[in-house]
Amino acid sequence: MKRLTDTIRQLTETRRARRTPTSYEIALADRIALLNPALWDAAAQQGGFHLRRSYLQMLEQHGPETLEPTYALISLDGAPVAAVAAQWLSFEGDRVKKLTPMSHAAASKKAALQEKWLKPLGRKARSKIRQRVLICGNLLSWGCHGVSFAPDVAEDSAWTAVAEALYRMRRAARLEGETDFIAIKDITPTEADHFPALKLLGYRMAETEPNMVLNLQAGWRGFDDYLAALASKYRKSAKQIRDEVAAAGFTVEHLKHVAEAAPKLHELYQSVQANAPIRLATLTSSFWSAFAECAGEEMRCTVIRRGESIVGFVNTLRDGKTAMGYQIGFDREAALEAPLYLRLLQATIEDGISLGCERLSLGRTALEPKSRLGAQPEKTQLWLRHRHSALNLLVKGIVGHIPHAEAPDRNPFK
Repeated sequence: MKRLTDTIRQLTETRRARRTPTSYEIALADRIALLNPALWDAAAQQGGFHLRRSYLQMLEQHGPETLEPTYALISLDGAPVAAVAAQWLSFEGDRVKKLTPMSHAAASKKAALQEKWLKPLGRKARSKIRQRVLICGNLLSWGCHGVSFAPDVAEDSAWTAVAEALYRMRRAARLEGETDFIAIKDITPTEADHFPALKLLGYRMAETEPNMVLNLQAGWRGFDDYLAALASKYRKSAKQIRDEVAAAGFTVEHLKHVAEAAPKLHELYQSVQANAPIRLATLTSSFWSAFAECAGEEMRCTVIRRGESIVGFVNTLRDGKTAMGYQIGFDREAALEAPLYLRLLQATIEDGISLGCERLSLGRTALEPKSRLGAQPEKTQLWLRHRHSALNLLVKGIVGHIPHAEAPDRNPFK
């Protein structure tokens, strides 16, 4: 009876919380230029590069076609409280990669029937998937890039205003179709300490693959200092990667004029993107030069060449004290001759050091090679809420069982 009573009380409190507006003032806009620039800058100053108006405007013009931006500016008595940048994601089933072919051992009569009937059914089922999700954050980056609070704002209470802003966004967009899920992406456990109010509003947490982060020591002035800090086995492996790339006739350099090489960068990016199991957002060909111009001195573009031809590249972005090993692309045939991908990862370390950063954020893919560089896993969470409160009970059970990869436990340093 006590458990039943507690459940009823919790449901009552949740219902009351969802139906009670906050006292904050909230302005919504589909374009960042429509919001008060002074108030936005004051609220977004702690949000870094990804909440700058110049970056958001660039993304509006040159971002993926599947993403539509939307913003909220939250204030209280005219004073800035929070800046919220979100994205509508139009998701279709054809952006889920088809299953890998069956192994030779499975090539039986039964497997042939599966090949004949189940795969076409799977393709047909994927083609019917149509989803529209509201993402608080940035699908092109990793990190909490969807919300910034003005200095001296109490985040515990301000997150409630963020939740109300996201609710208003969803309700305002009903003419374009229903939105089943709201997601707040890339929250760290420390940031989630401010989330009791969101739990009360029906949000549920799911852990995702960790962000791999390499701490750049203060004494490092270049890549040789990083190498010297490695244990002998890992130092030998790192040098071997560089030697193999050089011996195969490749050279590594910084690209000075991104606009001239943009078509090639896009081609290399697409060769990597095509092999991704899920492609929620694909960059456009006009993005590369626009992004480089927007980032300016905050970005390094490192390329690998064979002769005059570019066969690989990686962008490293400075966002405050953090460097991000950002977009990457390489020629897969050329990568059979030498470890181009691993050499590009090394380039992000060099560029992170040269940019004067304290840490290098490498994202959630390829956990094994990044751990060999010395990157350690930083837990990240996805917070979800279904528009039907009753279905949040199902979400609570499902999200706790979403599988995700774990980074190896490794320390390559002395």
